[in-house]
Amino acid sequence: MNSIEVKTLTKRFGKFTSVDNISFDVKQGEVFGFLGANGAGKSTTIKMLCGILEPTAGDAMVGGFSIKRNPDDVKKNIGYMSQKFSLYSDLTVEENINFFGSIYGLEGEKLEERKKWVLKTAGLLDRADSLTGTLSTGLKQRLALGTAVIHEPKIVFLDEPTGGVDPISRKNFWDLINDLSQSGITVFVTTHYLDEAEFCNRIMMIDAGKIIAGGSPGELKEKYLSNPIIEIECDEPDKAVAILDVSELIKSSAYFGEYIHVTLRSEDSEDTMGRIEQLKKQLEDKGIGVRRINRIAASLEDVFVNLLEKE
Repeated sequence: MNSIEVKTLTKRFGKFTSVDNISFDVKQGEVFGFLGANGAGKSTTIKMLCGILEPTAGDAMVGGFSIKRNPDDVKKNIGYMSQKFSLYSDLTVEENINFFGSIYGLEGEKLEERKKWVLKTAGLLDRADSLTGTLSTGLKQRLALGTAVIHEPKIVFLDEPTGGVDPISRKNFWDLINDLSQSGITVFVTTHYLDEAEFCNRIMMIDAGKIIAGGSPGELKEKYLSNPIIEIECDEPDKAVAILDVSELIKSSAYFGEYIHVTLRSEDSEDTMGRIEQLKKQLEDKGIGVRRINRIAASLEDVFVNLLEKE
């Protein structure tokens, strides 16, 4: 059963097309990752699916309601957490929870019951009277998620929810996301942290408003990265990439932090060690000191980079 069905959805702002004729489905209870670089069309898509932006063309069914014909019904039946966490810094934690609970029509015993759940989930049982603005970013993030699902929606949209959050808080937040999914809630999450996509059941990758790939993390790696991936740690990486880009041995190269990732042209795994030695020699012959060069497991970031190379 699908919680979300997107059909030829398009959004134009004047002559600029932000989202270009995209279609996909999201199954009930899955963690669905919508991935792409900043400006790819992720936030525009999520705002249309939440009934905040009207599409230029196409439609989507969210929880059984059309985003074009019934946007108000869509809003009542989903949870939404924006990049800015949607919290009021000058209100206490409890006041924020009361405010969002009242928006969703909660009152009396039901509001008190859900308030306790939010405080426990966010790890704020002893800080209900604290001003929200005094909380750490990680605690604000957990509180924002709690208020987004205080009314127990079947679908929750999370728009870049881990931006600016430290790695430990990001991991803890994804534990919460998995808990929501296991309880039957559909989680639609946008992110540009491609390592986080490994936690998703399925993924759609978007670039320049168009869907460029979709599937589970394993399916994407198997389908789009059959060639070996080599990681290189060396001196003068800018000069090294220029040398590698003209090598007949490689298909593509890209910076990954302080390292370089290279996709070999050959799919023959048995020949990988020989090609690694050849690459090392090509760099060293040009005066580049190679500290480490070895094959690594492909990541979703490697998939994305290779797809962009094809585009």
